[in-house]
Amino acid sequence: MKESNFLSLVVPAYKQEKTIVKDLATLNNVLASLNTNYEIIVVVDGFLDKTFEEIKKIKNKNIKVYGYQDNKGKGYAIKYGVEKAVGDVIGFIDAGMDLDPVAISMLLNHMEWYDADIIVGSKLHPVSQVDYPLVRRILSWGYRTFTHIIFGFGIKDTQTGIKLFKRKVVKDVFPRLLVDKFAFDIEILALAYALGYKRIYEAPIKLSFKGNSSISSTNLWKIIIKMFIDTLAVFYRVRVIKFYRKKNKKNWKKFE
Repeated sequence: MKESNFLSLVVPAYKQEKTIVKDLATLNNVLASLNTNYEIIVVVDGFLDKTFEEIKKIKNKNIKVYGYQDNKGKGYAIKYGVEKAVGDVIGFIDAGMDLDPVAISMLLNHMEWYDADIIVGSKLHPVSQVDYPLVRRILSWGYRTFTHIIFGFGIKDTQTGIKLFKRKVVKDVFPRLLVDKFAFDIEILALAYALGYKRIYEAPIKLSFKGNSSISSTNLWKIIIKMFIDTLAVFYRVRVIKFYRKKNKKNWKKFE
């Protein structure tokens, strides 16, 4: 049953056995300091190391862990976790704590101030503190420019791995999502915007890149190409064939 004044935060975890316990302790301490009830839903995206076992050792009623055998992608993991969420506000944050979870308080405040449908953490917010490699800044700029051209977004940063949604948005948008990997964020925002959820705002973050990403230099360009292809596919589904309309509801995933 849905609870009032409740935050559900999904954490997709992939091969994080060495840091996940410390990272979840940091995240839990931040959320415990807020004036809200909360749950942390960790989804282990593939049993490829001992991440799941390490989380299971944590004795905290606010931390719930789920997982599955094969790696399926960050988007799939988030959707899996969102289906378990009970909050009025549902969001996600990347594991690894490159993103300082202290920003969650600011995102929640922005949601209240603007009566927002969606709040996205933004590297480009004027008061964000960002330590980010130059090559990733350049790639982010290129992808951001591309998505602005084809979707017409007003927000500047679509890809930072911390976002909050009102529950009604999650219930309407998430069952229709198809992307499981790196174009997942853009599909959420493009679809939400197309469905009329246009109160989307950016909030400041603090990001310190630690170089622990699962994206290596050897497969970076393959991922970039795949992101562009998936993004064009989202555009085609949203703007051309109107795939996400209710007449296709039989293809959606159930969300209670």
